[in-house]
Amino acid sequence: MTTLPRHATELSADEARRIALRAQGFLGAPDRRAGVRGVLRHLGAVQLDTISVLARSHELIPYARLGAVGRKTIENAYWKDTHAFEYWSHAACILPIEEWPHFAFRRRAYRNRPHWNHALPDGTYDQVVKQLRSEGPLTATELGGAKKTSEWWDWSGTKIAVERALMYGEVVCVERRGWKRVYDLAERAVPQELLHDDLDDTECLRRLVRLAGQSLGIGTRADIADYHRLKAEQVDAVIADSGLVPVVVEGWGRPAWADPAALRTPPRGRHRTTLLSPFDSLIWERARTERIFGFSHRLEAYVPKQKRVHGYFSMPVLAGGRLVGRVDPAREGRTLVAKQVTLDGPRAVPAVAQALTEAATWVDCTDVRVERVDAPELREPLAKELARLLG
Repeated sequence: MTTLPRHATELSADEARRIALRAQGFLGAPDRRAGVRGVLRHLGAVQLDTISVLARSHELIPYARLGAVGRKTIENAYWKDTHAFEYWSHAACILPIEEWPHFAFRRRAYRNRPHWNHALPDGTYDQVVKQLRSEGPLTATELGGAKKTSEWWDWSGTKIAVERALMYGEVVCVERRGWKRVYDLAERAVPQELLHDDLDDTECLRRLVRLAGQSLGIGTRADIADYHRLKAEQVDAVIADSGLVPVVVEGWGRPAWADPAALRTPPRGRHRTTLLSPFDSLIWERARTERIFGFSHRLEAYVPKQKRVHGYFSMPVLAGGRLVGRVDPAREGRTLVAKQVTLDGPRAVPAVAQALTEAATWVDCTDVRVERVDAPELREPLAKELARLLG
Protein backbone atom coordinates (compact mmCIF):
# COMPACT_ATOMS: atom_id res chain seq x y z
CA MET A 1 0.00 0.00 0.00
CA THR A 2 1.41 3.35 -1.04
CA THR A 3 1.67 6.05 1.63
CA LEU A 4 2.19 9.77 1.20
CA PRO A 5 4.78 11.98 2.89
CA ARG A 6 3.59 14.29 5.64
CA HIS A 7 4.27 17.38 3.55
CA ALA A 8 1.66 16.43 0.93
CA THR A 9 -0.52 19.33 -0.24
CA GLU A 10 -3.97 19.38 1.35
CA LEU A 11 -7.04 20.09 -0.78
CA SER A 12 -10.74 20.33 -0.07
CA ALA A 13 -13.10 17.97 -1.88
CA ASP A 14 -14.47 20.95 -3.81
CA GLU A 15 -10.99 22.01 -4.94
CA ALA A 16 -10.27 18.47 -6.12
CA ARG A 17 -13.55 18.36 -8.04
CA ARG A 18 -12.79 21.62 -9.83
CA ILE A 19 -9.27 20.49 -10.68
CA ALA A 20 -10.70 17.31 -12.20
CA LEU A 21 -13.27 19.26 -14.22
CA ARG A 22 -10.67 21.62 -15.63
CA ALA A 23 -8.28 18.80 -16.47
CA GLN A 24 -11.03 17.01 -18.36
CA GLY A 25 -12.01 20.12 -20.34
CA PHE A 26 -15.28 21.05 -18.60
CA LEU A 27 -14.22 24.18 -16.72
CA GLY A 28 -12.90 27.24 -18.50
CA ALA A 29 -13.05 28.30 -22.13
CA PRO A 30 -12.65 25.38 -24.54
CA ASP A 31 -9.69 25.47 -26.92
CA ARG A 32 -11.69 25.74 -30.13
CA ARG A 33 -8.62 26.43 -32.26
CA ALA A 34 -7.18 23.05 -31.30
CA GLY A 35 -10.61 21.50 -31.84
CA VAL A 36 -11.23 17.77 -31.69
CA ARG A 37 -7.55 16.91 -32.03
CA GLY A 38 -6.86 19.16 -29.08
CA VAL A 39 -9.48 17.32 -27.04
CA LEU A 40 -7.92 13.97 -27.95
CA ARG A 41 -4.43 15.10 -26.99
CA HIS A 42 -5.71 16.70 -23.80
CA LEU A 43 -7.51 13.53 -22.70
CA GLY A 44 -4.93 11.10 -24.03
CA ALA A 45 -7.58 8.44 -24.71
CA VAL A 46 -11.11 8.47 -26.12
CA GLN A 47 -13.01 5.25 -25.55
CA LEU A 48 -14.81 3.50 -28.39
CA ASP A 49 -18.02 1.53 -28.03
CA THR A 50 -20.47 -0.14 -30.38
CA ILE A 51 -23.58 1.49 -28.87
CA SER A 52 -25.00 4.39 -30.87
CA VAL A 53 -28.01 6.27 -29.53
CA LEU A 54 -27.58 9.98 -30.21
CA ALA A 55 -24.16 9.21 -31.64
CA ARG A 56 -21.29 6.87 -30.88
CA SER A 57 -19.34 7.57 -27.72
CA HIS A 58 -16.18 8.77 -29.46
CA GLU A 59 -18.32 11.48 -31.10
CA LEU A 60 -20.03 12.41 -27.83
CA ILE A 61 -16.68 13.05 -26.09
CA PRO A 62 -15.62 16.13 -28.14
CA TYR A 63 -19.25 17.28 -28.39
CA ALA A 64 -19.50 17.38 -24.60
CA ARG A 65 -16.51 19.73 -24.45
CA LEU A 66 -16.80 21.79 -27.62
CA GLY A 67 -20.51 21.83 -28.36
CA ALA A 68 -22.12 21.17 -31.72
CA VAL A 69 -19.03 20.32 -33.76
CA GLY A 70 -19.88 18.47 -36.99
CA ARG A 71 -19.78 14.69 -36.79
CA LYS A 72 -17.82 14.42 -40.06
CA THR A 73 -15.38 16.96 -38.65
CA ILE A 74 -14.93 14.71 -35.62
CA GLU A 75 -14.15 11.63 -37.73
CA ASN A 76 -11.71 13.54 -39.94
CA ALA A 77 -9.96 14.98 -36.91
CA TYR A 78 -9.33 11.52 -35.54
CA TRP A 79 -8.34 9.66 -38.67
CA LYS A 80 -7.23 12.00 -41.45
CA ASP A 81 -3.46 12.32 -41.93
CA THR A 82 -2.74 9.73 -39.19
CA HIS A 83 -3.29 11.91 -36.14
CA ALA A 84 -4.50 8.95 -34.09
CA PHE A 85 -4.46 5.18 -33.81
CA GLU A 86 -6.70 2.66 -32.10
CA TYR A 87 -5.30 0.42 -29.40
CA TRP A 88 -6.05 -1.18 -26.04
CA SER A 89 -5.82 1.46 -23.33
CA HIS A 90 -8.67 1.99 -20.83
CA ALA A 91 -10.55 -0.23 -23.30
CA ALA A 92 -10.52 -0.03 -27.09
CA CYS A 93 -9.56 3.63 -27.45
CA ILE A 94 -8.54 6.24 -29.97
CA LEU A 95 -5.11 7.49 -28.90
CA PRO A 96 -2.96 10.39 -30.12
CA ILE A 97 -0.38 9.09 -32.57
CA GLU A 98 2.36 10.58 -30.37
CA GLU A 99 1.52 7.94 -27.76
CA TRP A 100 2.54 5.02 -30.00
CA PRO A 101 5.99 4.60 -28.34
CA HIS A 102 4.43 4.56 -24.85
CA PHE A 103 2.49 1.36 -25.55
CA ALA A 104 5.61 -0.64 -26.43
CA PHE A 105 5.28 -2.39 -23.04
CA ARG A 106 1.83 -3.70 -23.97
CA ARG A 107 2.88 -4.76 -27.46
CA ARG A 108 5.78 -6.71 -25.97
CA ALA A 109 3.46 -8.35 -23.45
CA TYR A 110 1.16 -9.48 -26.25
CA ARG A 111 4.07 -10.86 -28.28
CA ASN A 112 5.23 -12.85 -25.25
CA ARG A 113 1.76 -14.08 -24.32
CA PRO A 114 1.83 -17.88 -24.09
CA HIS A 115 -1.87 -18.64 -24.55
CA TRP A 116 -4.72 -17.21 -26.63
CA ASN A 117 -8.44 -17.93 -26.72
CA HIS A 118 -8.43 -18.26 -30.52
CA ALA A 119 -6.11 -20.67 -32.31
CA LEU A 120 -4.20 -19.07 -35.19
CA PRO A 121 -4.21 -21.27 -38.33
CA ASP A 122 -0.79 -21.98 -39.81
CA GLY A 123 0.34 -19.46 -42.40
CA THR A 124 -2.63 -17.12 -41.92
CA TYR A 125 -0.68 -14.41 -40.10
CA ASP A 126 1.94 -14.12 -42.83
CA GLN A 127 -0.75 -14.17 -45.53
CA VAL A 128 -2.65 -11.29 -43.89
CA VAL A 129 0.49 -9.17 -43.57
CA LYS A 130 1.39 -9.92 -47.20
CA GLN A 131 -2.09 -8.94 -48.40
CA LEU A 132 -2.05 -5.69 -46.43
CA ARG A 133 1.36 -4.86 -47.84
CA SER A 134 0.12 -5.25 -51.40
CA GLU A 135 -3.51 -4.09 -51.12
CA GLY A 136 -4.04 -2.24 -47.80
CA PRO A 137 -5.64 -0.51 -46.05
CA LEU A 138 -8.39 -3.16 -45.77
CA THR A 139 -11.18 -4.28 -43.46
CA ALA A 140 -11.31 -7.84 -42.16
CA THR A 141 -14.10 -8.51 -44.66
CA GLU A 142 -11.89 -7.31 -47.50
CA LEU A 143 -9.08 -9.49 -46.18
CA GLY A 144 -11.29 -12.55 -46.60
CA GLY A 145 -14.03 -12.42 -43.98
CA ALA A 146 -14.32 -11.61 -40.29
CA LYS A 147 -16.41 -14.58 -39.08
CA LYS A 148 -16.79 -18.29 -39.70
CA THR A 149 -20.44 -18.25 -38.60
CA SER A 150 -22.98 -15.62 -37.56
CA GLU A 151 -21.92 -15.88 -33.90
CA TRP A 152 -20.10 -12.68 -32.88
CA TRP A 153 -17.24 -14.58 -31.21
CA ASP A 154 -16.64 -17.10 -33.99
CA TRP A 155 -13.82 -15.27 -35.76
CA SER A 156 -12.34 -16.45 -39.03
CA GLY A 157 -8.65 -17.27 -39.24
CA THR A 158 -8.15 -13.98 -41.08
CA LYS A 159 -9.79 -11.96 -38.30
CA ILE A 160 -7.76 -13.79 -35.64
CA ALA A 161 -4.56 -13.06 -37.55
CA VAL A 162 -5.17 -9.38 -38.20
CA GLU A 163 -6.27 -8.73 -34.60
CA ARG A 164 -3.14 -10.52 -33.37
CA ALA A 165 -1.05 -8.37 -35.68
CA LEU A 166 -2.77 -5.26 -34.28
CA MET A 167 -1.92 -6.30 -30.71
CA TYR A 168 1.68 -6.99 -31.71
CA GLY A 169 1.97 -3.57 -33.35
CA GLU A 170 2.69 -4.82 -36.86
CA VAL A 171 -0.74 -3.62 -37.98
CA VAL A 172 -2.66 -0.47 -37.06
CA CYS A 173 -6.34 0.41 -37.18
CA VAL A 174 -6.24 3.61 -39.21
CA GLU A 175 -9.99 4.38 -39.20
CA ARG A 176 -13.45 2.96 -38.65
CA ARG A 177 -15.56 2.44 -41.75
CA GLY A 178 -19.17 1.66 -40.97
CA TRP A 179 -17.85 0.63 -37.56
CA LYS A 180 -15.49 -1.91 -39.16
CA ARG A 181 -11.82 -1.52 -38.37
CA VAL A 182 -9.67 -0.58 -41.33
CA TYR A 183 -6.21 -2.11 -41.00
CA ASP A 184 -2.88 -1.09 -42.50
CA LEU A 185 0.75 -1.87 -41.82
CA ALA A 186 2.24 0.17 -38.99
CA GLU A 187 5.28 0.88 -41.13
CA ARG A 188 3.02 2.86 -43.49
CA ALA A 189 0.65 4.41 -40.98
CA VAL A 190 2.87 5.48 -38.07
CA PRO A 191 5.38 8.31 -38.66
CA GLN A 192 8.89 6.90 -38.80
CA GLU A 193 10.13 8.95 -35.86
CA LEU A 194 7.48 7.33 -33.67
CA LEU A 195 7.61 3.80 -35.09
CA HIS A 196 9.80 2.15 -32.48
CA ASP A 197 9.71 0.11 -29.30
CA ASP A 198 12.82 1.73 -27.87
CA LEU A 199 11.31 2.64 -24.49
CA ASP A 200 11.69 -0.05 -21.84
CA ASP A 201 8.68 -1.08 -19.78
CA THR A 202 9.57 1.16 -16.85
CA GLU A 203 9.81 4.27 -19.02
CA CYS A 204 6.56 3.45 -20.82
CA LEU A 205 4.77 3.11 -17.50
CA ARG A 206 6.34 6.25 -16.04
CA ARG A 207 5.17 8.32 -18.99
CA LEU A 208 1.67 6.84 -19.03
CA VAL A 209 1.25 7.44 -15.29
CA ARG A 210 2.32 11.05 -15.72
CA LEU A 211 -0.02 11.56 -18.67
CA ALA A 212 -2.92 9.91 -16.84
CA GLY A 213 -2.33 12.22 -13.89
CA GLN A 214 -2.33 15.23 -16.19
CA SER A 215 -5.55 14.13 -17.90
CA LEU A 216 -7.27 13.48 -14.58
CA GLY A 217 -5.80 16.52 -12.86
CA ILE A 218 -5.92 14.64 -9.58
CA GLY A 219 -6.47 11.01 -8.70
CA THR A 220 -5.85 8.08 -6.41
CA ARG A 221 -3.58 5.23 -7.40
CA ALA A 222 -6.66 3.30 -8.56
CA ASP A 223 -7.84 6.27 -10.68
CA ILE A 224 -4.45 6.64 -12.33
CA ALA A 225 -4.05 2.90 -12.93
CA ASP A 226 -7.53 2.63 -14.42
CA TYR A 227 -6.94 5.34 -17.02
CA HIS A 228 -4.80 3.06 -19.20
CA ARG A 229 -5.66 -0.17 -17.33
CA LEU A 230 -2.31 -0.54 -15.62
CA LYS A 231 -1.73 -2.78 -12.61
CA ALA A 232 -1.47 -1.22 -9.16
CA GLU A 233 2.06 -2.50 -8.74
CA GLN A 234 3.06 -0.98 -12.09
CA VAL A 235 1.85 2.43 -10.90
CA ASP A 236 3.59 2.03 -7.53
CA ALA A 237 6.88 1.25 -9.25
CA VAL A 238 7.03 4.52 -11.18
CA ILE A 239 4.78 7.12 -9.56
CA ALA A 240 7.56 8.63 -7.44
CA ASP A 241 9.45 9.45 -10.65
CA SER A 242 6.42 10.42 -12.73
CA GLY A 243 6.42 14.13 -11.93
CA LEU A 244 3.06 13.92 -10.15
CA VAL A 245 2.96 15.33 -6.63
CA PRO A 246 1.34 13.82 -3.52
CA VAL A 247 -1.83 15.43 -2.20
CA VAL A 248 -4.35 14.75 0.54
CA VAL A 249 -7.99 15.36 -0.38
CA GLU A 250 -10.63 15.95 2.26
CA GLY A 251 -12.94 12.96 2.53
CA TRP A 252 -11.15 10.75 0.01
CA GLY A 253 -9.62 8.52 2.67
CA ARG A 254 -6.76 7.34 0.48
CA PRO A 255 -3.52 8.73 -0.97
CA ALA A 256 -3.76 10.83 -4.12
CA TRP A 257 -1.51 12.54 -6.63
CA ALA A 258 -1.95 15.63 -8.75
CA ASP A 259 -0.49 17.24 -11.82
CA PRO A 260 1.69 20.03 -10.38
CA ALA A 261 0.59 22.39 -13.16
CA ALA A 262 -3.02 21.89 -12.01
CA LEU A 263 -2.10 23.13 -8.52
CA ARG A 264 -0.42 26.36 -9.62
CA THR A 265 -3.58 28.28 -10.50
CA PRO A 266 -7.08 27.88 -9.05
CA PRO A 267 -9.60 26.50 -11.58
CA ARG A 268 -11.89 29.27 -12.80
CA GLY A 269 -14.14 29.96 -15.76
CA ARG A 270 -17.31 28.85 -17.44
CA HIS A 271 -18.86 25.51 -16.57
CA ARG A 272 -20.11 23.38 -19.45
CA THR A 273 -23.71 22.15 -19.41
CA THR A 274 -24.03 18.93 -21.40
CA LEU A 275 -25.06 15.30 -21.65
CA LEU A 276 -22.20 12.91 -20.93
CA SER A 277 -21.55 9.58 -22.57
CA PRO A 278 -21.34 6.80 -19.96
CA PHE A 279 -17.92 6.12 -21.51
CA ASP A 280 -16.65 9.68 -20.97
CA SER A 281 -13.34 9.70 -19.11
CA LEU A 282 -14.78 12.17 -16.59
CA ILE A 283 -17.10 9.44 -15.28
CA TRP A 284 -16.00 6.10 -16.74
CA GLU A 285 -14.70 4.87 -13.36
CA ARG A 286 -17.65 4.40 -10.99
CA ALA A 287 -15.79 4.68 -7.68
CA ARG A 288 -14.13 7.92 -8.76
CA THR A 289 -17.45 9.36 -9.95
CA GLU A 290 -19.05 8.62 -6.60
CA ARG A 291 -16.08 10.04 -4.71
CA ILE A 292 -15.90 13.30 -6.67
CA PHE A 293 -19.54 13.97 -7.50
CA GLY A 294 -21.48 11.89 -4.96
CA PHE A 295 -23.20 10.39 -7.99
CA SER A 296 -23.74 6.67 -8.51
CA HIS A 297 -23.76 5.76 -12.17
CA ARG A 298 -24.00 2.43 -13.97
CA LEU A 299 -24.39 1.67 -17.66
CA GLU A 300 -27.53 -0.46 -17.89
CA ALA A 301 -27.37 -1.39 -21.58
CA TYR A 302 -26.35 -4.92 -20.61
CA VAL A 303 -28.80 -5.18 -17.71
CA PRO A 304 -32.10 -7.04 -18.42
CA LYS A 305 -34.75 -4.48 -19.32
CA GLN A 306 -36.97 -5.26 -16.36
CA LYS A 307 -34.08 -4.62 -13.96
CA ARG A 308 -33.00 -1.24 -15.36
CA VAL A 309 -33.41 1.73 -13.05
CA HIS A 310 -32.46 4.69 -15.24
CA GLY A 311 -32.61 3.28 -18.77
CA TYR A 312 -30.66 1.58 -21.56
CA PHE A 313 -28.10 4.35 -22.24
CA SER A 314 -28.62 6.73 -19.34
CA MET A 315 -26.48 9.84 -19.87
CA PRO A 316 -25.58 11.94 -16.82
CA VAL A 317 -26.22 15.68 -17.11
CA LEU A 318 -23.31 17.94 -16.14
CA ALA A 319 -24.11 21.52 -15.12
CA GLY A 320 -22.35 23.98 -12.87
CA GLY A 321 -19.63 21.43 -12.22
CA ARG A 322 -22.12 18.96 -10.74
CA LEU A 323 -23.99 15.93 -12.03
CA VAL A 324 -27.60 17.08 -11.74
CA GLY A 325 -29.64 14.42 -13.50
CA ARG A 326 -29.81 11.69 -16.12
CA VAL A 327 -31.45 11.26 -19.51
CA ASP A 328 -32.06 8.00 -21.38
CA PRO A 329 -32.28 9.27 -24.98
CA ALA A 330 -33.48 7.91 -28.30
CA ARG A 331 -34.38 9.34 -31.71
CA GLU A 332 -37.52 9.02 -33.78
CA GLY A 333 -37.05 10.80 -37.09
CA ARG A 334 -36.21 14.40 -36.21
CA THR A 335 -37.46 14.11 -32.64
CA LEU A 336 -35.08 13.56 -29.75
CA VAL A 337 -36.94 11.35 -27.29
CA ALA A 338 -36.10 11.53 -23.58
CA LYS A 339 -37.43 8.09 -22.67
CA GLN A 340 -36.65 8.62 -19.01
CA VAL A 341 -35.45 11.72 -17.15
CA THR A 342 -34.12 11.86 -13.60
CA LEU A 343 -33.73 15.30 -12.03
CA ASP A 344 -31.85 16.22 -8.87
CA GLY A 345 -34.61 18.57 -7.73
CA PRO A 346 -36.28 21.62 -9.33
CA ARG A 347 -33.01 23.49 -9.77
CA ALA A 348 -31.88 20.87 -12.30
CA VAL A 349 -34.78 21.61 -14.69
CA PRO A 350 -33.15 24.49 -16.68
CA ALA A 351 -29.86 22.60 -17.04
CA VAL A 352 -31.47 19.37 -18.24
CA ALA A 353 -33.66 21.31 -20.69
CA GLN A 354 -30.60 23.14 -22.02
CA ALA A 355 -28.63 19.91 -22.41
CA LEU A 356 -31.50 18.24 -24.26
CA THR A 357 -32.06 21.20 -26.55
CA GLU A 358 -28.41 21.51 -27.52
CA ALA A 359 -28.11 17.75 -28.11
CA ALA A 360 -31.21 17.82 -30.31
CA THR A 361 -29.72 20.58 -32.43
CA TRP A 362 -26.45 18.70 -32.76
CA VAL A 363 -28.10 15.54 -34.11
CA ASP A 364 -30.39 17.55 -36.43
CA CYS A 365 -33.58 17.09 -34.42
CA THR A 366 -36.15 19.85 -34.36
CA ASP A 367 -38.22 18.66 -31.41
CA VAL A 368 -37.77 17.05 -27.99
CA ARG A 369 -40.33 14.68 -26.48
CA VAL A 370 -40.19 13.65 -22.83
CA GLU A 371 -41.81 10.32 -22.07
CA ARG A 372 -41.18 9.79 -18.38
CA VAL A 373 -39.90 11.97 -15.52
CA ASP A 374 -39.00 10.13 -12.33
CA ALA A 375 -40.36 13.05 -10.25
CA PRO A 376 -43.82 13.60 -11.83
CA GLU A 377 -44.17 17.07 -10.30
CA LEU A 378 -41.19 18.24 -12.40
CA ARG A 379 -42.63 17.05 -15.70
CA GLU A 380 -44.57 20.25 -16.41
CA PRO A 381 -41.73 22.65 -15.47
CA LEU A 382 -39.39 20.67 -17.73
CA ALA A 383 -41.88 20.74 -20.62
CA LYS A 384 -42.32 24.52 -20.23
CA GLU A 385 -38.58 25.12 -20.21
CA LEU A 386 -38.08 22.93 -23.28
CA ALA A 387 -40.87 24.78 -25.11
CA ARG A 388 -39.22 28.10 -24.28
CA LEU A 389 -35.81 26.99 -25.53
CA LEU A 390 -37.15 25.36 -28.68
CA GLY A 391 -39.14 28.51 -29.49
